[in-house]
Amino acid sequence: MSKPSETAIEAMEAMMTPEAVQRARIKSEQEILAIKLGQLREKRGLKQNEISNFSQTSVSRLEKRRDIKISTLVEYLNSLGMGLEIKTYPKDKNVKIKEEVLLKI
Repeated sequence: MSKPSETAIEAMEAMMTPEAVQRARIKSEQEILAIKLGQLREKRGLKQNEISNFSQTSVSRLEKRRDIKISTLVEYLNSLGMGLEIKTYPKDKNVKIKEEVLLKI
């Protein structure tokens, strides 16, 4: 039985293996990325058919994908007038390595 302070997500994670939790987190982050790409385009005031270098169909597919090549993401964001920054960070809080920018385009 879960404690009152646990959220529904914490309660579900408690019943899963660490590997299953990691897979679920990755999948959710992929879904969130797809949603954010569409939201970013909308914030820029652009319709799917107004993105240079992409057809409306390819923008629709890209915004629904869960797995995108970095080169495609860079091209898409460039077409929106946006850049991309990729950072690395230690997952283990006890590691003395600091967050570091890996790529900034």
